[in-house]
Amino acid sequence: MPRLKLTLEYEGTRYVGWQVQPNGPSLQGVLEGALAKLLGAPVSVRSAGRTDAGVHATGQVVSFDTERVLPMKAYVMGLNSLLPEDVAVVDAVEAPEGFDPRRWSRGKRYRYRVSNRRSRSPLRRVTHWEVFAPLDVEAMRRAAAHLVGRHDYSSFRAADCQAKHAVREVWKVAVEGAPGADIAFVVEGTAFLKHMVRNLVGTLVEVGKGRKPESWVADVLAARDRKRAGPTAPAHGLVMEEVFYGEGPPPRTPGALADADEDEG
Repeated sequence: MPRLKLTLEYEGTRYVGWQVQPNGPSLQGVLEGALAKLLGAPVSVRSAGRTDAGVHATGQVVSFDTERVLPMKAYVMGLNSLLPEDVAVVDAVEAPEGFDPRRWSRGKRYRYRVSNRRSRSPLRRVTHWEVFAPLDVEAMRRAAAHLVGRHDYSSFRAADCQAKHAVREVWKVAVEGAPGADIAFVVEGTAFLKHMVRNLVGTLVEVGKGRKPESWVADVLAARDRKRAGPTAPAHGLVMEEVFYGEGPPPRTPGALADADEDEG
């Protein structure tokens, strides 16, 4: 039975998140519905990560098994004709045997977008966090260096995060852009805790506003206490940009795999 791997792009504004939930439309639900129409049978998909309500993606990865053999273009052109306009398949390939989009992941890249203009932007209202106070980008860059490495990120996890531990490895926290314009926080790592990226961004913005010194970020990390960190940045600024894979499942060490029932970003 073939296993297919799809890469998705979506705007998460009107969805309750990736996972099927009883309180509204989910991205998993609309994708499985479209696949059922295309293939003529119910389909269950696995994802690389569960994005929260309002979070977007340009590189979400899913897989599923099907007995029906179709050309790959059917999973792009055909499936896109059945999906709503805010969800699209951007790539489709046959996956290697045993492929699992979450467990084969070697890491992910998230991008968090901030509009630092002095006035509101109607075009950015669902894709950027609008911060009108001028941000010190250089200070945020220096503060971000404290967040790179292998650490216990308890200070940056949601209060209801279900992960068994908070040890993660972050490869990169880059701050791109300039004050008064568009600013992006690019975060790469092996796996992420619930709201972790949004909490990292909210903490760095406190430094950018001049409310906290750069060294405070290191103190927050060391405290392992969510109450010490900055506010959670709004969901709509976050994009799941890319999932990294190798030739097979990577070797696992503690902290290198997000718990299967865990939300990310």
